[in-house]
Amino acid sequence: MILALLASAALAQAACPAGPAGAACRAVAATKANQPAVAAVEFETAAAAASGPARDRALAAAGNMWIAAGQPGKAALALDRALAGTGLQAEGRGEALLDRARAAEAQNDLKLARRHVTQAAQTIGADPFLWYFSAALAIREGDAATAKTAIGRALSLAPNDALVLFEAGHVHHFAGEIDKARDYWRRAAAAEPTSPTGKAAAAALALLDKPAAPK
Repeated sequence: MILALLASAALAQAACPAGPAGAACRAVAATKANQPAVAAVEFETAAAAASGPARDRALAAAGNMWIAAGQPGKAALALDRALAGTGLQAEGRGEALLDRARAAEAQNDLKLARRHVTQAAQTIGADPFLWYFSAALAIREGDAATAKTAIGRALSLAPNDALVLFEAGHVHHFAGEIDKARDYWRRAAAAEPTSPTGKAAAAALALLDKPAAPK
């Protein structure tokens, strides 16, 4: 399976033009092959050969891929360059701001992360992942009220999404509302019983319902 995936990626990249002109093509191929670090480098190469909106979009894509590669510092640099331009507008800018918030959170800069979440909400307020992330960030900030408000927005937009339900369990557990946490984790486990999210919800339930050890 791995060899087939690598072969497919190699064929896709072989079909791309050589040099900077083919960088965007190679970036897309690497993304499809689940090679985010390779994709990020290629997107940055594409950005260096472009200007205007195309440059900013390529840098934003590079930032997203650096996050997927677990390198938030490089993501922050690429996203800051993208956001400094004028090529990202409306939803595109909102998505880049959300990614910048994710990079900041991964670097433990919670104030910067919150600032970018607030800015992103102005254009992508209908994206449930924005509110999912806002809720998770609020838990790190120790703010139960904001976490509950944010996860409520996510649930209103994606009421049956297992990941949102799973995070709702975390939010209410953090707020000390154990019965609500249990209900959301049950719903997450039922929604996707075989997915990593569903299994994590089932594990959270098991821990929650585990009898206390005798003193």
